[in-house]
Amino acid sequence: MTLRALLFDVDGTLAETEEVHRRAFNEAFRAFDLDWSWDRALYGELLKVTGGRERMRHFAQLRQLPIAEDPDFPDLVRRIHQWKTRRYGELLADGEVSLNPGVERLLREARDADLLLAIATTTTPENVEALLIPALGAGAMDWFAAIGAGDMVPQKKPAPDIYHWVMDELEVSADTCLAFEDSANGVRSALAAALPVLVTPGIYTRDDSFDGASAVISHLGEPDRPFEVLAGKVPEGRCVNLGWLRELHGTARTR
Repeated sequence: MTLRALLFDVDGTLAETEEVHRRAFNEAFRAFDLDWSWDRALYGELLKVTGGRERMRHFAQLRQLPIAEDPDFPDLVRRIHQWKTRRYGELLADGEVSLNPGVERLLREARDADLLLAIATTTTPENVEALLIPALGAGAMDWFAAIGAGDMVPQKKPAPDIYHWVMDELEVSADTCLAFEDSANGVRSALAAALPVLVTPGIYTRDDSFDGASAVISHLGEPDRPFEVLAGKVPEGRCVNLGWLRELHGTARTR
């Protein structure tokens, strides 16, 4: 089948955002007078739980904190997450993050070729906008024919719900799409939706298991900054372009 659509995860895939998320969480905890502090090691473990609110609830339950039993705790989590989301947007607007190598180049190439672009993520729509508009300009959200994010589906990754939702919006089948992910949960989600998946690991997911992925590479690459192949058999090239993706997609569909 012909490649028609590219479906992108966001955090770690389009940009290395997790350290900014962690900073925003810790600032939010202080703003709400909580003595919580998520260092890198702890945050790496918490990232196995998808969704910021879910991550906070999991942390409180894991540490058996009394606050987890408070009837008002769900509302507190909601308010903390709202504060954190606003702060995350402010940090991105200040230029804290840039897109990963090759991302903008590939997005522009795909647009010029009239391929469909879509977002399939567990982060909030506000966080998607906060990343893309500073990086790509005011019309960035219009680059994507579908944006699946946050609580738009019943179950977050590793469930396949968000990918099914996006494909329904695009009116495409899985065998005409390619997913881009950075984590084990993301790969499991894409594979459960019958999607071939290309992985570019982030700083928190380098040691994840990516079993079933079509290939794992360091990043999408630029002509003067070639990617490194980490796993899988990939087409020849120094950077990911549409010809390269079509070849990878064709190989994945014939496995």
